[in-house]
Amino acid sequence: MKRNCAFLLLCLFSFLMTADAQTVAPGWSEQKASDWYASQPWLCGFNYIPAYAINYTAMWDKTSFDGKVIDKELALAESAGMNVLRAVLQFAVYEDNPPYFLKTLDTFLVICAKHKIKFVPALFDDCVFGLEHDPKVGKQPEPLIGWYAWAWSPSPGHSLVIDERTHPRIEKYVKAVMGRFKDDSRILLWDLYNEPTNGGLGSASFPLLKKVIVWARTVNPSQPVSIGIWNNDDRLNDIVIPASDVITFHNYENREGLIKQINNLKKYNRPVICTEWMNRPNGSVIETNLPVFYDEKVGCMLWGLVNGKTQTDLNWGHRPGDAAPKVWQHDLYRPDYLPYDEKEINMIRKYTTETKQ
Repeated sequence: MKRNCAFLLLCLFSFLMTADAQTVAPGWSEQKASDWYASQPWLCGFNYIPAYAINYTAMWDKTSFDGKVIDKELALAESAGMNVLRAVLQFAVYEDNPPYFLKTLDTFLVICAKHKIKFVPALFDDCVFGLEHDPKVGKQPEPLIGWYAWAWSPSPGHSLVIDERTHPRIEKYVKAVMGRFKDDSRILLWDLYNEPTNGGLGSASFPLLKKVIVWARTVNPSQPVSIGIWNNDDRLNDIVIPASDVITFHNYENREGLIKQINNLKKYNRPVICTEWMNRPNGSVIETNLPVFYDEKVGCMLWGLVNGKTQTDLNWGHRPGDAAPKVWQHDLYRPDYLPYDEKEINMIRKYTTETKQ
């Protein structure tokens, strides 16, 4: 009797596993990805966080979300001809009030569409530049002058990444957000996880990362999904590359380094899009690198738009007391909305205008 019960339980378990597996949609074929990319204009845009926001929690939180400011800032991007932006969502804000978050995300998409800009949402982010490793909703700290992105807030936060008991809560978030916008033409693609393993987490990110991929495939959005290649960790890239419908990557190198990486990524026979670039002190600059993206038909999103509370004009690792940088690292516009370098804006406009002709 015990043996029969055990056998029946095993059969039931196998059935449930098989049924669950059948709900997970396969990834896109090379041809489907190629056809999708061929239907897009040349993608030229930016990573976006409003100047008023010290982190992505502040961007989305009900205490600070400001659609009027966002509208003004995206108007700058539209005037330069940019047509896509990427921003990180915040699990903590969603969990605090799911209906509010979904409504606010729709409001943001309305503003993007007004300025003819497609949105690339990143569901998660492991990056940390300061002392806090877990986000908190509500009013955020003010900048610590001289500290690059010191109050950056990861999503969902390192404690939740590590503690698998919290993952069912995170699954609800993935399926609610992607399910709500899975057929929304205002979304270009889903970036499932920004720089997993960063911020000191290492392979502790792998369990959540793998689950997020399955959850996303269960939703089966009409838009492609991807996870950006951001370092040379073979174990990580063996997870993210097969999970990506289109290949996305980060590159803050000079022209030669960029060309080398693009050529290496072409071997996957899928569209290639750079979701982070531009580091002026490192030689990743508009003058030399934008023509590479254009000539290679590789979409690109530089960091970032308007300089503000994140202080990303400073170098990575910059701390109070360090010498002021001779050139800005990131950002196109000053807080007063004047260009950091008018020649950069003119060059972006030149290439995006040529694309439309």
